[in-house]
Amino acid sequence: MKRIRPIRLDDLDALLHMAQTAGTGFTSLPPNRDFLLAKIERSVQSFAADVMQAGPERYLFVLEDVDSGEVGGCCAIEAACGLDEAFYSYRVGLTVHASRELGVYKQVPTLYLSNDLTGTSMLCSLYLRPEFRAGGAGHLLSRSRFLFIANFPQRFSKKVIAELRGVSSEDGRSPFWEGLGRHFFHIAYGDAEHIVGQGNKACIAELMPRHPIYTVLLPQEAQDVLGKVHPQTAPALSLLEREGFRYQGYVDIFDGGPSVEALSTDIHSVRESLELTAAVSDKLTAADSYLIANRELGNYRCVLAPAKIEGSHLQIDAATAAALDIRAGGSLRAVAQEGGAR
Repeated sequence: MKRIRPIRLDDLDALLHMAQTAGTGFTSLPPNRDFLLAKIERSVQSFAADVMQAGPERYLFVLEDVDSGEVGGCCAIEAACGLDEAFYSYRVGLTVHASRELGVYKQVPTLYLSNDLTGTSMLCSLYLRPEFRAGGAGHLLSRSRFLFIANFPQRFSKKVIAELRGVSSEDGRSPFWEGLGRHFFHIAYGDAEHIVGQGNKACIAELMPRHPIYTVLLPQEAQDVLGKVHPQTAPALSLLEREGFRYQGYVDIFDGGPSVEALSTDIHSVRESLELTAAVSDKLTAADSYLIANRELGNYRCVLAPAKIEGSHLQIDAATAAALDIRAGGSLRAVAQEGGAR
């Protein structure tokens, strides 16, 4: 059985391995041991903090095999982005050029450097090792964050966003970066990613042109990938869309990948989840698949397992109870697997 739990200091080697093998586009966790250690320490402090509203906290989770203890993935939630440094996106707007006398009417998509998404909660750092990509592990890794948000809504903003990886080639070439960013920074996209990964995104963004950028002036290959996701990210986008996230015209300033957003109360797994009491059963009959989490903070656990709702109780088996680190009578939050993951 796989489960989600908060990251610990002794997960550093596993996190470093994932950062080293994730490839181009995984900018939020660069393969730097000291930097990753600081990320883990920040997460540990965030879970321990007494919080009544969204702030600079960052909650980092890992997916582990319960039997072996092996870590196979990670994900995170930024409680409120842009509080310690400016958070930049391009807003895709529209400029109209028209002349009745000349019979001209032209709509031109236009990029505006924006801080509009400052203060929103952000889903980030999602990665799953290839050997773990089976049995619903991807759904568990991604959706577990929604039950955490449902458990502790005061720790997060009303709006939740996710920046999705844009299109790049196998050798790390980004058409959007080549068509725009590289004109202002004579470095390859991989080098720009490294700078961003070290926490210097705002530094680069502040050197980008402040004036609107007409997309028709960009190379066609850069226009073609604007607001598009990397093929490997398409499943993540599909899952988020089923949860209620929508593209609202914001893209990443480096690779042109889309940001999707939703009100936290409108997210399917938040809205439809139920608070239930655990009932441990030796044998489950007619059970369905549920995403299930305990309601603890520092000891948060989440699994995808068979269960059955009976009134205000959720019937689970002993293995699920052990994975959740919960006993009969404990408080759970659960949402059915269908709807958000099929």
